[in-house]
Amino acid sequence: MQTDRLIIAGREFTSRLLVGTGKYKDFAETKKAIDASGADVVTVAVRRVNITDRSKENLLDYLDPKKYTILPNTAGCYNVEDAVRYARLARAAGVSDLIKLEVLGDERTLFPDTAGLIEAAKILVKEGFIVLPYTNDDPIVAQKLVDIGCPAVMPLAAPIGSGLGIRNPYNLKIIMEMINDVSDQQIRNIYDGLIATRRSKEN
Repeated sequence: MQTDRLIIAGREFTSRLLVGTGKYKDFAETKKAIDASGADVVTVAVRRVNITDRSKENLLDYLDPKKYTILPNTAGCYNVEDAVRYARLARAAGVSDLIKLEVLGDERTLFPDTAGLIEAAKILVKEGFIVLPYTNDDPIVAQKLVDIGCPAVMPLAAPIGSGLGIRNPYNLKIIMEMINDVSDQQIRNIYDGLIATRRSKEN
């Protein structure tokens, strides 16, 4: 029996793997990949994937809400206003009060705008959201986000799409020692996956 569970804001998950829903050819293929992953949590970009309009083909028609926790994210948002708007949209549609908060600062690298992220997090935490912020690997920024009321952070482990694997394990270790960390890992290979999982379990 598996006893090593991930707990975030009192919610318990049997898998430490969070999977995304981008890059698939259709919702049927998305479902097959997610079912095969063994993950409990599925992240969905509210701007790009339909999870709010039930009158159109909707990803939630393919995923069992009793089996998966849907984690809406604000990917593609480059300012505070847009990020907050899409978070509210997901909750208003009854998807979740959990939100993976992204406020991007650069279109090429997709690095986070940490100042905007902190501002947006303050707004959403006050509104009762459970905010999991996509941030950089700066322990000070991570601590500020936790001080605001974020139960965990999702620090960037490598440039998105780079395939470089975990670039700065030392900063990630510091963050995990300080707070609850759900790394936004750019996993390159099995070794990186094992390292990320081991460090997560150690803290």
